[in-house]
Amino acid sequence: MNTADLGLPVDVPSTALFTDHYELTMLQAALKAGTADRRSVFEVFTRRLPEGRRYGVVTGTGRVLDAVENFRFDARELGFLRERGIVDERTIEWLAAYRFSGDIWGYPEGEVYFPGSPILRVEGSFAECVLLETVILSILNHDSAIAAAASRMASAAGSRPLIEMGARRTHELAAVAASRAAYVGGFATTSDLAAGFRYGIPTVGTSAHAFTLLHDTERDAFRAQVDSLGEGTTLLVDTYDVTEAVRLAVEIAGPGLGAVRIDSGDLLLVAHRVRGQLDELGATETKIVVTSDLDEYAIASLAAAPVDAYGVGTQLVTGSGHPTCSMVYKLVARAESTDPKAPLLPVAKKSMGAKTSVGGRKWAARRRDEQGVAEAEVLGTGPVPADLVDRQLLVELVKGGTVVAREPLDAVRERHIEALDGLPLSAKQLSRGEAVIATEYLVSTPV
Repeated sequence: MNTADLGLPVDVPSTALFTDHYELTMLQAALKAGTADRRSVFEVFTRRLPEGRRYGVVTGTGRVLDAVENFRFDARELGFLRERGIVDERTIEWLAAYRFSGDIWGYPEGEVYFPGSPILRVEGSFAECVLLETVILSILNHDSAIAAAASRMASAAGSRPLIEMGARRTHELAAVAASRAAYVGGFATTSDLAAGFRYGIPTVGTSAHAFTLLHDTERDAFRAQVDSLGEGTTLLVDTYDVTEAVRLAVEIAGPGLGAVRIDSGDLLLVAHRVRGQLDELGATETKIVVTSDLDEYAIASLAAAPVDAYGVGTQLVTGSGHPTCSMVYKLVARAESTDPKAPLLPVAKKSMGAKTSVGGRKWAARRRDEQGVAEAEVLGTGPVPADLVDRQLLVELVKGGTVVAREPLDAVRERHIEALDGLPLSAKQLSRGEAVIATEYLVSTPV
């Protein structure tokens, strides 16, 4: 099956109300002031990485493209706005005909990013661009946070596969997005069937403790599961006594038993004991899967244990302590008039605190050393230096309102692997630290 995003609709017929009230009141005021049609450039970036993180992962771009296409104000949405008096009739008439007709550039999905990186650039009239702020940020902030956690977990796991199993720990729709992001970040499979259906991610699952408790004995439960799913199934062995359960599992399934799962206790100690017992019983090829509220640190602590796969839920779908990337969507340039030929002027908020930003329509490139390892994220607003022309990161995603860059999810996953391989080795360390490469600015005019 092709794992490209299937373009299936979300739970509602339109994404137009996945926005904040003030986006529409700004639109109404701009229409009245005659500034709504000024050509504008918005950029998505984060001022800093979550504490201790060395890099971010651009994830959710494919979902953003779907959201932009589905951003339509149908009769029900317009009726809601009219009944609540949210905007005036002139604005409602404008929204009825809304179709994004601008351009979107961005970092390719799966790429890594750093503080200041313009991971998405949205260009068009102020009116059509400002409406997309909330839905774009909600997708990118969520998905990129999950993917960053997944990427760290995958680094900690090494060659051992990771199973995403967090659907029951988050909102039902967020669970599907989280599974997609985890797959980009390096997870191999998911337990969520909706994610498998929508995105083609391989799904896995066998049984929970409830299945064992349903039966009169553990033997009966194991027999029922093996009879139904075959000897290659995974049996859950920590409902009662682990040692006895492992013995029963091999007795019933034979040495061809696929795997046993351990979901509680001292995983390091229990895994060693179970491996020894399986080997003594002749089940030398039987795998050991561990679950139980794992995060990247717990996974790293099990590196020396005889574990073959990890199942991760809560910590993954909550971003392992960082459920958002704090991305923002800021106007960085706008025309001085509604004339299509009017030059763009750089704009930026001035702040006494940490909420500063750099104005101007920016390009981004990654400078590398002689071995091809990244040295710096270089951002600029003027001509691109000759030595960075072929290192530019932004690619065209939407042209004149038409999506031009959809791709299979497996391609995104592979891109992330390549992006990580191009970073300094310290990027994969779990110890806290600053961004693994610095961000440099080459700001000039015109924008």
